[in-house]
Amino acid sequence: MHIAESAVRETLRTLPGDDARQIMWRFAERWDLQMLAQSTRSVARGTIARMVADGLRNSHEWTPEKARMLAAFDESGITAAFLDPANGGYIEGPKNLALALVAFELAWVDAGAATCSLAGNLALSPIHERGTEEQRNYYEGRCAPAGPGEERPTWRGAFALTEPLPFVGVDTGVVSGRVRVAEWKEGEEPILEVSKRGRFITNMGFANFVTAAVDSGDPRIKGSCMVILEEGDPGTFDRGAPTLKLVHQLSSTSDPIFNLRVPAHRIIGGYTVKDGVIIPRYNHSEVIEAVFRRTRVTVAIMTAAKLLSAVEPVIRYQRGRFRGGEGQPGTPRYELGLQQKEDALHRLVDVWATGEAAASLGFEAARLFDRLDPLEKEKDAVMAAQGVSGGRAQLKVLRKAENDAHQFLRLSAQPEGERDAARYAALAADPIVQYSILDSVANVLCPACKLWNTGFGATMMREAVSLMGGYGITQDCPGFLAQKWMDAQLEATYEGPEAVQRRQMSITMTNPLFLGQFRQWAGEMRTIASARPGTGACTLATAMSLWLWSVEYLQKAKDAQGNPLFHSSRQGVTFPLADALAWLLSARSLILDVMELEEKGPQNPVVAEGLAGLVGFYTDLCHVHAARASGEVGRICAELVFGYHAHPAWAEAGCRCFLAEELEELESVAPGFASVAWPGGDVVEGGGRHVPKAGPCVRFSGMEAFARLRTKLDGCLTGARLAKDRAAMALTTVMIPEALDYPQ
Repeated sequence: MHIAESAVRETLRTLPGDDARQIMWRFAERWDLQMLAQSTRSVARGTIARMVADGLRNSHEWTPEKARMLAAFDESGITAAFLDPANGGYIEGPKNLALALVAFELAWVDAGAATCSLAGNLALSPIHERGTEEQRNYYEGRCAPAGPGEERPTWRGAFALTEPLPFVGVDTGVVSGRVRVAEWKEGEEPILEVSKRGRFITNMGFANFVTAAVDSGDPRIKGSCMVILEEGDPGTFDRGAPTLKLVHQLSSTSDPIFNLRVPAHRIIGGYTVKDGVIIPRYNHSEVIEAVFRRTRVTVAIMTAAKLLSAVEPVIRYQRGRFRGGEGQPGTPRYELGLQQKEDALHRLVDVWATGEAAASLGFEAARLFDRLDPLEKEKDAVMAAQGVSGGRAQLKVLRKAENDAHQFLRLSAQPEGERDAARYAALAADPIVQYSILDSVANVLCPACKLWNTGFGATMMREAVSLMGGYGITQDCPGFLAQKWMDAQLEATYEGPEAVQRRQMSITMTNPLFLGQFRQWAGEMRTIASARPGTGACTLATAMSLWLWSVEYLQKAKDAQGNPLFHSSRQGVTFPLADALAWLLSARSLILDVMELEEKGPQNPVVAEGLAGLVGFYTDLCHVHAARASGEVGRICAELVFGYHAHPAWAEAGCRCFLAEELEELESVAPGFASVAWPGGDVVEGGGRHVPKAGPCVRFSGMEAFARLRTKLDGCLTGARLAKDRAAMALTTVMIPEALDYPQ
């Protein structure tokens, strides 16, 4: 039956187009986002691609030629995409998905250009998220491109956080910048003196203002804060020497030095004065927490774009590898080239599956924050009305709401006709409950996509380059793949390297609210598997159950020395669990996107034609990726569950060994008994010798459930390699354009 189905199965006709992507990434109904993506693409594959092709990446300095990119951003609407409509923007509501699409289109060609755009938004983000209304209106208004008839420059910003010497941006709790009271006359606003040295600060070659994190160096200022610095402020505004980067050369990066006097109203979020002490409304940690939990997603999207952009150039290279030599048109050697070989095809399938999963995970996180942002504002308004202010007070309220949130999750899992409808409706309308639920997921999804996309994505970009042979490391490699591979290394460290993401996940992934939803997701995958087993959803569901079992076990278990395993200092335990979870989340996101395409595709006439082949191919990619993710999870969990037990030795007291002669006698009484002892090796032969091995076989009581899940997981891999074969075969027949749609 399966062979017959494969024989008539429609295959992939062309590379996925915009209409399919819009459905998968959930903006098919957003005309504004579609136009933004198109206008960004025209800049990326026109202006920026020409800059790369002309060699502008070969210099570290910010030049007038590179500055043309900023004008293109202004003219295309990229600059204004972040801004509120009241201040020159044109997109209503949250803009996380919009900025993710901008990052995707720009990074498809060059990540430095994407960084240049995103860094400007990053500079404004502290003001947008935690600034006063006056600060938001003032700076957003100046960052908006000039309208018709206006004669003014467009302001650009830079963001200086914790990359001061010598800390190099790793510990966000360490701030080298200092703020002091320079002058405070009776009845007048205080004047502050800000001293800050930054390292690796993007956009410094042209920034008009900087949002900088500083700590108090004066008893008249409490704690830390973020403050806005302008290039015209009295004092030193030294942009610093350009950083000699090997990557992202289209962005401007340097090590600036600031020593400026600024009015106290530049403190982001404002301040109060109590007993002669300036108290900022937000410390620097509260500001960056609101910023980084969103901006990490766009960086993750950048690496996903690189991987997907590599597919077409690699296919073209593989097919044309032997043309011009032996082989005539029409022969397999001429038409397929390297695609005659299974290895080349299978490796490209892995690259493509990784890119799709990375994009699915990143865009899911972006959409989640678009849902979370208005809820956060509602939550803040409710708490303000109740007189709740400050981080600790809000945390207490959120903790009290956890029981209600758990109840909502239980009710949502029940059939609609069986649950308490009134209670469900009340909880669904409670902004604090709904915020708690979404926030628990966002706190995991954001670092997970940054960790997996940029970490494993960089590894797979190396694989993509290797598929181009020697051509891959030349300047004229189609698709700029060598530059993208190098750029990916930097993205893995942006806004915190892998260790920072793993650290955050190790704290947030054990939140009971997240785990409750994760269990429901596992059930959701089983439901999908019952209808679409070819997606690998069954494999994924079992891997999710294995991960959950391992987390619960490790939280209670101890190592051979009696030390707890799941502890903040045991990063050899918590970090691998975070890696395993990221794999699971990426596979889940891809499966959900493909299900969305299958459901909504028939409604779009462009997608409907050839939909069966497209969905079939994506289904195989899901299966391939789910199998890889499950294999990683099985390996990691098995190492952690068993790896912290000491292996038994022959010399230990209580070793239950059998003499070979005894086994022969027991076998005559109880046939089959020897088969239990011999495979384990716990047998003493003549002369007192054991079967050659390190020690007795390991036996653990209480691990039966894990062993069953692991065995089940291995069995669930059934069909995964067949799916990979089908996906590989599709690569040999898919139609691609005659040439790349941007210059080389």
